[in-house]
Amino acid sequence: MTGRVELILGGARCGKSRLGEQRAERWLSDGKVARLIYLATARPGDEEMVARIAHHQASRPAYWQLIEETWALDQVLASLASDDCVVIDCLTLWLTTALCDYSDSAFQHKRAALLSALRATRARVILISNEVGHGIVPLGELSRRFVDESGWLHQDIAALADRVDFVMAGLPLTLKGDN
Repeated sequence: MTGRVELILGGARCGKSRLGEQRAERWLSDGKVARLIYLATARPGDEEMVARIAHHQASRPAYWQLIEETWALDQVLASLASDDCVVIDCLTLWLTTALCDYSDSAFQHKRAALLSALRATRARVILISNEVGHGIVPLGELSRRFVDESGWLHQDIAALADRVDFVMAGLPLTLKGDN
């Protein structure tokens, strides 16, 4: 039993990262964790993404440790201590890297390793991810696969998570766990 994994879903710019960071900050101030880690999965591929990354970095206090990792989330989770808290932002960017840069077998292996690491970790983990399954079915094969894979990944993580929130307009709706 993990007792420590939370999933926060929502659309773009809905406040899900802010909610995850606030929750982690509260755990730090309550003495439930000793170290805050922000695990960023984004790659700065263009100027707009560079600006998004800079915005996120500027919004966090300097005592947050930053880890930039686009692929090996399982390895980072395995390295954490029981009094660590990591905010992983975001799963859908990790999934984009997986589907675009790795073979299907490598992706399936890494996906299974991530789920296993989430079950095994003693750290507190807050996963941030975009919910993309509310729209129409995309026309392109890669886009359809992305929607499918993100939905399946969210379901698997939600099943093992102790808490799942959906955020809209900065307001969280708890889908699983304590309010």
